[in-house]
Amino acid sequence: MRGTRAAVQNVLRVLLLLNALMASRFSLSRSVHPILKRPTRFLTHSPHFAPTPPLKSRPCPLWSASFSFCLASSSSSSFSPTSLPVFSPSHSPRRYASFSPPPSPPSAMAAAVAAAGDVENPLLKNFEFPPFDSVEADHVRPGVRALLKQLEDDLDELERTVEPTWSKLVEPLEKIVDKLSVVWGMVNHLKAVKDTAELRAAIEEVQPEKVKFQLRLGQSKPIYNAFKAIQESPEWQHLSDARKRIVEGQIKEAVLGGVALDDEKREEFNKVEQELERLSQKFGENVLDATKKFERLVTDKKEIEGLPPTALGLAAQTAVSKGHPGATSEDGPWIITLDGPSFMSVMQHCRNRGLREEVYRAYITRASSGDLDNTPIIDQILKLRLEKARLLNYNNYAEVSMATKMATVEKAQELLEKLRSASWDAAVKDLEELKYFAKSQGAAEADDLRHWDISFWAERLREAKYDINEEELRPYFSLPKVMNGLFNLAKKLFDINIEAADGQAPVWNSDVRFYCIKDSSGSPTAYFYFDPYSRPSEKRGVFHEFGHALQHMLTKVDEGLVAGIRGIEWDAVELPSQFMENWCYHRETLMGIAKHYETGENLPEEVFLKLVAARTYRAGTLSLRQLKFATTDLELHLNYVPGGSASIYDVDQRVSKRTQIIPPLPEDRFLCGGYAAGYYSYKWAEVLSADAFSAFEDAGLDDNKAVEETGHKFRETILALGGGKAPLEVFVEFRGREPSPEALLRHNGLLAATASA
Repeated sequence: MRGTRAAVQNVLRVLLLLNALMASRFSLSRSVHPILKRPTRFLTHSPHFAPTPPLKSRPCPLWSASFSFCLASSSSSSFSPTSLPVFSPSHSPRRYASFSPPPSPPSAMAAAVAAAGDVENPLLKNFEFPPFDSVEADHVRPGVRALLKQLEDDLDELERTVEPTWSKLVEPLEKIVDKLSVVWGMVNHLKAVKDTAELRAAIEEVQPEKVKFQLRLGQSKPIYNAFKAIQESPEWQHLSDARKRIVEGQIKEAVLGGVALDDEKREEFNKVEQELERLSQKFGENVLDATKKFERLVTDKKEIEGLPPTALGLAAQTAVSKGHPGATSEDGPWIITLDGPSFMSVMQHCRNRGLREEVYRAYITRASSGDLDNTPIIDQILKLRLEKARLLNYNNYAEVSMATKMATVEKAQELLEKLRSASWDAAVKDLEELKYFAKSQGAAEADDLRHWDISFWAERLREAKYDINEEELRPYFSLPKVMNGLFNLAKKLFDINIEAADGQAPVWNSDVRFYCIKDSSGSPTAYFYFDPYSRPSEKRGVFHEFGHALQHMLTKVDEGLVAGIRGIEWDAVELPSQFMENWCYHRETLMGIAKHYETGENLPEEVFLKLVAARTYRAGTLSLRQLKFATTDLELHLNYVPGGSASIYDVDQRVSKRTQIIPPLPEDRFLCGGYAAGYYSYKWAEVLSADAFSAFEDAGLDDNKAVEETGHKFRETILALGGGKAPLEVFVEFRGREPSPEALLRHNGLLAATASA
């Protein structure tokens, strides 16, 4: 025990999140990237963690999302990217396993790297934190191929020696999974936040090789049979909930991965999977490229009258980056793009109706023509998904999707219809109120509001109704104040401290911040990156996902394959992130955040009250928008027949009749940004998160002791248990009952609404 502690004293960090996110839909382009976990059991016997200079590689590094193994010794540090001692967050040092082979003979990785002549490849070197600042596109091909060579050998060995025991099956399997997640997660993350043509090309070239290995791993009959043997053994009843979840999940994933198919069908299945992977990659690239392609140069300021100073500044900054070095926010020129901040500022504030229409039409037709046309890609994806479903003996792909979800097709449809019914009348009233207001302002278009008018007049009505101007609010929500307020809330709810740790890890951009989470004793337990700024030429949307980070960093599950967000059903994994958003309307929380960046003055009380009142503004309309996406997504994977008489856009138009007050334009191609029978998950998780927050409301939001006690319970259930238990069981353990949509409808002001559609 003490020998183990001595061996691991200087290794206090283990990276957490990447393979969990790779297994889910979450892109690492989000703004919060949790990475590190440290077991508290060892901390009382370890030297106190002190700030250090920028970290360099140490003898035993590993960046892993698994953290479920401990090394008995760090002395065998043969060259391998995964030879760091990794701690189990079980707070019990009962399991020890080495991630690297003995020093002699050389590891498969060392041999592969030597053969490839890539000793200096940062993807293959030892590191504590990912070398985001040194990985280049030309490292990807040799790095991934060297890794895959090692993993092939590891898998051969596992299949040769596998037994239906944890140490002979799950632990070596988890090592293989983590090794791939480390390297592939790193390069995919860089593609998401620092995209280049060279990086794309490198990833595209090795991706089929990676998919081929994953298919072989997922279809390994020796591994599948070993999991089946565990499930059928007398010891099954004595396994922990977490271990049962792992076994059941691995069996289900193997079946869904084609392991039970005969050779001919499995070969067909694998071709489908390879092509789906390629098409999905191309789909995302087309959306990104189409977004980047549109640029509207403006030289006459009258054309963009109404844009606030921040939007003018952004447009001028964009112009500078596009070859107009003298551009200023006051005198221009300005460039409008389809990147979120630019697009929304035009839609909400530009008085030039013609420009609004031009930008709106460009936005809804992105990736729908020419070389970037996603229409045939979507149709082929749907065709292949249906083919995959039938190979697996399902009727449609929606059933395949729901096999790994908390909901069923019927339950998802039931929820969507319940929310649609509650939202419809409110959305009708929203539009009538908007028309009336536009007419009162003398708008010629008042009786015929089009899509490019809605956001503009909705913003004017919000300003008039609640006397809230978004630009006037900006000075009260500076990034440092918002972050401090968020961290204070986390301390109050979950008894953790968050401190800046900039300089302790390499970052991919100078804007990226690095933070350390410490427990109540002051010991570091986790770290995370925060990337707050939009870089449209390099990355997809960035937004705040601190709730996801907390669930991953505060896990107490000691089995890596179901720790944190790993192993959580897709439709439940949004619960913590959406839960955190509810606190934005809590007086103490909001007033702690909202301080003027220059004077330190608090947000005026009357403005706070208006913000709270505005919370339900156009809630019916906003709800229907999400329900339209969710219903269309489900319909395409449930009833749509690829190549049939109806097109994907016919389905979109049909669904819109019941979910949109104003029907979409015939040329609307916003569908070119879809999901896989999973969009409903956002609304499903909203129900869970609103109901979870209502537990704090029931306890009393102004009762600090009650809030802290409820926060502790939330941490010990929702955040701590992760994928170690079924999400419904976890929710009931926290809430005391099954979830209800009542709180969501109440928060949105839709509880008393009745359907007329």
